[in-house]
Amino acid sequence: MGLDYKSSGVDIEAGYRSVELMKEHVKRTMRPEVLGGLGGFSGAFSLEKVKKMEKPVLLSGTDGVGTKLKIAFLMDKHNTVGIDCVAMCVNDVACAGGEPLFFLDYIACGKNYPEKIAAIVSGVCEGCIQSDAALIGGETAEMPGFYPEDEYDLAGFAVGVADEKNLVTGKDITPGDALVGIASSGVHSNGFSLVRKVFDVSETNLKRYYPELGATLGDTLLTPTKIYVKALRAVREAGVTIKGCSHITGGGFYENIPRMLPDGIVARVHKDSYPVLPIFKLMQKKGELEEKMMYNTFNMGIGMVLAVDSADAEKTIAALKNAGEDAYLIGETVSGDEKGVELC
Repeated sequence: MGLDYKSSGVDIEAGYRSVELMKEHVKRTMRPEVLGGLGGFSGAFSLEKVKKMEKPVLLSGTDGVGTKLKIAFLMDKHNTVGIDCVAMCVNDVACAGGEPLFFLDYIACGKNYPEKIAAIVSGVCEGCIQSDAALIGGETAEMPGFYPEDEYDLAGFAVGVADEKNLVTGKDITPGDALVGIASSGVHSNGFSLVRKVFDVSETNLKRYYPELGATLGDTLLTPTKIYVKALRAVREAGVTIKGCSHITGGGFYENIPRMLPDGIVARVHKDSYPVLPIFKLMQKKGELEEKMMYNTFNMGIGMVLAVDSADAEKTIAALKNAGEDAYLIGETVSGDEKGVELC
């Protein structure tokens, strides 16, 4: 018998089956602007509504889930990492003042197990629903010999839109503005190479229950990244102008907060102004990590930081609480020689 594609490790039939299994999930993400169905060579999305904007600007974000996937492999739980993938992209779009329109995902695997691929995509769809983005396309690449059979990588990108006048750029931030922090759901999707080292991650260790976490280590670490699209929309709808916005991802407070600041402005953050999540306290203690490293690697319980006029701080926090988010006044902006962050 001669060689064929299947004998080389690529199962086309499994690919067809995974598409069939994911169709029901994808349907839930549809928006009226989506043209055509799943299976075309490209995803089509009508921009008819965008024409109503004065100066529409497209915004985009791309990211992956990183080594958090190793936790999913060990736990054999694949239906939440898709939420992380969407979150990492749409939060960046929302951060700039945009509303996500659509999302595309890319899954590369050593072997296509249709049920596993469908589980991953179900999480992607859940993330799309949470952010009002349509999943209009994607790719599952079976790459034997490149990835181990039971492993995969997951990445994606989002496209959103904003009217130019509503873009959040940080240019109008001045000394005396309030910094409002929106709570994270946990470690989100950054710093997992360090997390895995601290906990010496294994199947056994992930099953361990920690009273201070109120859950097993695995369930705590796999908690999906929070999606802030609707929360930021609620702030805008409350009539608040968001002057600056930072998505706290890899690089923690020290790297991300300055990204929204103009030159000569320092963000002064009060560490005792909000509750640091138990997972971070446990990790710092167990890994004997310096405080600066913690704030330079992790979100420490704050997933998004907004800069607003001090007169709007209470209104901002109230709008976020009405949207179901925990939010805190975590600091203020002050003058400085250079832009940066000061923790006190």
